[in-house]
Amino acid sequence: MGAGNAVGVGVIGAGNISDTYLEHLTSFPDLEVHVVGDLDLDRARAQAEKHGVRASGDADAVLSHPDVELVVNLTIPAVHAEVSSAAVSAGKHVWSEKPIGIDRASAAALLDQAAAAGVRIGVAPDTVLGPGLQSARRAIARGDIGRPLFAQTTFQWQGPELFHPNPGFLYARGGGPLLDMGPYYVSALVHVFGPVAEVAALGQRGTDIRSVQVGPLAGQSFPVEVPSTVQVLTRFEEGGQAQSLYSTDSPLLRQGIVEISGTEGTIVIPDPNTFGGRIAIVRPLASLADAGAQEWIDIEQEGVMVGRGLGALDLARAVRGGHTHLASGEIGYHVLDTLLAIEESVEQGGFVPVESTVDVVGMMPADFDPFMRTV
Repeated sequence: MGAGNAVGVGVIGAGNISDTYLEHLTSFPDLEVHVVGDLDLDRARAQAEKHGVRASGDADAVLSHPDVELVVNLTIPAVHAEVSSAAVSAGKHVWSEKPIGIDRASAAALLDQAAAAGVRIGVAPDTVLGPGLQSARRAIARGDIGRPLFAQTTFQWQGPELFHPNPGFLYARGGGPLLDMGPYYVSALVHVFGPVAEVAALGQRGTDIRSVQVGPLAGQSFPVEVPSTVQVLTRFEEGGQAQSLYSTDSPLLRQGIVEISGTEGTIVIPDPNTFGGRIAIVRPLASLADAGAQEWIDIEQEGVMVGRGLGALDLARAVRGGHTHLASGEIGYHVLDTLLAIEESVEQGGFVPVESTVDVVGMMPADFDPFMRTV
């Protein structure tokens, strides 16, 4: 089991996102990373050496490792469900990058398989567990904005080809700004408003072909298979509403905007693709003369700042403690179900019901310390 009773971890997928995961996973005393696996054995070896992990190899090296209890699945979206299912078959708990899968059938089958095997599934994003959103949720729970009524969220820019050396998969089925970035925004909204009841959307592709702009593949073209701009209306089961924009067709960069308006104020929440940031409340105007000097009231952010891997840590501690982990597979499925309903609305028009539901999502304790040994 490694040092003490630390939960043994294996990582499958040594791509771009693995750096930040491994940086944090190897810093948490409650976890011990034993092995990194990837289709590219040299890349797996390099990441293992960089982060002080003793072993590397392919996916089977992770799944067969006797000390690995939790597999962190950082593969591409198209194989998330397949790789997670293999981990469950090996008797491992799973933390998966978002989305849980790219279709409802394989995602639902994965949850059923895990339940039958007695293992847990956790699904990104874990940014929603960070001090930013959690502190904002506590402010909302205190009644700081009264009763939440509606939200506005915005994610728009030119696209990930500006930085990603091989961005084609982000425009393939299971990608696009909706499936790539939507999980952050939809998850944040579900944490605040509860489960989604129905959605309506419009979508378009700015162009059918894009080009890699950085790295060794620069200049190479790839197809755009999904809408690159999607505009969404959302109604929640408890009556809240939201309007959201997801676009990689915009020269104007506006990201991370989440504003929630209630009966007594509007709260501005940090970018849901980050773990923290400024939280502020704006109160109603006393008169129109005050419009030019509307006060922003800052809300203290509580909790220890961390990064990706927080959800895997919460899952691991829940396994040891026998309690519920927060970024669950069921929430991951509900978010996927919502995103696919949005896609269906783009294709067929009108409101599309979201068939799945989830319970109200719990909150992280304000004193949660990822760098404390607890197991």
